[in-house]
Amino acid sequence: MVRRVAVIGAGVGGLASIKCCLDEGLEPTCFERSEDIGGLWRYADSMDGGRVSVYRSVITNTSKEMSCFSDFPCPEDFPSFLPHGLLLEYFRMYAQHFDLLRHIHFKTTALSVRKCPDFATSGQWEVVTETGSVQESHIFDAVMVCTGHYQEPYLPLASFPGINTCFKGQYLHSREYKDVEAFRGKRVLVVGIGNTGGDLSVELSRVAAKVFLSARSSTWVFSRVSDHGFPFDMVSTTRFNHFLDWLLPSALTKRIRFRKFNSWFNHRNYGLASTKSSNFKVIINEELPFCLLSGTVVLKPNVKEFTKSSAVFEDGTTEENIDVVLFATGYIFSFPFLEESVRSLFDDNRSLYKRIFPPQLEKPTLAIIGLVQLTGSVMVGAEMQARWVTGIFAGWNKLPPASRMMADVLKKKPPVKRNPSERENLKISFISYTDEIASCAGVKPSVLRLLLTDPRLALAVFFGPCTPYQYRLVGRGKWSGARNAILTQWQRTLKPLRTRVVDDSSNGSDSWRWMCLLALPVALTAGFLLSKYPRLGWSPRAGPQL
Repeated sequence: MVRRVAVIGAGVGGLASIKCCLDEGLEPTCFERSEDIGGLWRYADSMDGGRVSVYRSVITNTSKEMSCFSDFPCPEDFPSFLPHGLLLEYFRMYAQHFDLLRHIHFKTTALSVRKCPDFATSGQWEVVTETGSVQESHIFDAVMVCTGHYQEPYLPLASFPGINTCFKGQYLHSREYKDVEAFRGKRVLVVGIGNTGGDLSVELSRVAAKVFLSARSSTWVFSRVSDHGFPFDMVSTTRFNHFLDWLLPSALTKRIRFRKFNSWFNHRNYGLASTKSSNFKVIINEELPFCLLSGTVVLKPNVKEFTKSSAVFEDGTTEENIDVVLFATGYIFSFPFLEESVRSLFDDNRSLYKRIFPPQLEKPTLAIIGLVQLTGSVMVGAEMQARWVTGIFAGWNKLPPASRMMADVLKKKPPVKRNPSERENLKISFISYTDEIASCAGVKPSVLRLLLTDPRLALAVFFGPCTPYQYRLVGRGKWSGARNAILTQWQRTLKPLRTRVVDDSSNGSDSWRWMCLLALPVALTAGFLLSKYPRLGWSPRAGPQL
């Protein structure tokens, strides 16, 4: 029977795990190597102890309503997209509200996590920690690893001949970037066109002499601001859209999506992407198209090699007098504290059952939280994982036999090992994944049942944004405020914008009522089909994330 749980890391996954342990009557002890909560989102001017943190200007890619904890909405006066300082403030509010801090041991590093000699029967772990220069050994019934996937920088220097032999300029990984001052007046080459590469190119273009952005794959760019000014993820991430993806042929949905992207600007004209692209990624950036249009950022193909002061590209062109090369090439995960026999069980998250459990362990008492790439908020996914995992630890939920877990892993794992920088194409559909874990935990809402008992709520759940509150409507951990949180989510979205009220006498409530009446048969049909023919696919489409 699991009682004492070690939680490693006090970032978003760690906070959610502590809270979920407490909800299930477990006894969590969290070990955080730094002096505060927040993990990646706690900004620091320097890399103290090698800790990765966001850069100074970062703002979330997913809106507050789509990214918050499922039973703790963001304050209504917070903007929809949060600077890192406000997000950290929200984390502090959450930790204080649920009294989580007393369970965290700060400035304590987990040195090793090893199976106890009787692990096959007890499932227990020996955790050795270090505080200052004092080491201590602990025995826990289970371990939740919450260190995330932004751990070790992926710096593929071998793919860029000359970078560390001929090139006389400076090169660094994006994790070392904090602000623009060190790049003022310089000619900068940014390698990698993910969300970070796009953001840094735009920011550097304001002070650098010239910015070049090297892209290897086709890239579609979209804005956080959707039609009519609403947050893009709240408009696009709905169960209705998910149902259409399930219903329509993938070729058609892909064509519709490309057409939507090109309605903002023609990506082919900008050299970003073509509708014929089979290998592509999607990034969020409102300013990059204008920077390309104004010439402050110049898009280039993949780098072939570096010379003493220049970069030669695969199309044969050369850019001279490059001062700095900034690699925005992502991260790889590592768990150096796990014993080798355990660490060797998974080479990436696709080797884990539901991206959480190493299926080969004799006892399922080790869970990896937050090591997942979603087309929506990773925060929501991590909390859902923690709810299911702690339910298993407490005995409410059960895992299938190891043979079935292994079969599930092999079924979903691609046969070819991919480059870490290509992980954008391995993103999982946000609704598919959270629904799958919610089903395992017994907390997935039934649209069909809601239509019979609460039609107004059912329509908001099906046609509105798939906000985290939906997973607090039923099952263990049901929250009495979930219904109201769903019905007032648009009010909280618009509240921060009401700083200057303009007169608008038009009233769209009648048309909204008619739309709801017309939507009822659609929702009924969709609810029936999805309940009868579930198809929880693992989507290759990328999208917003926190």
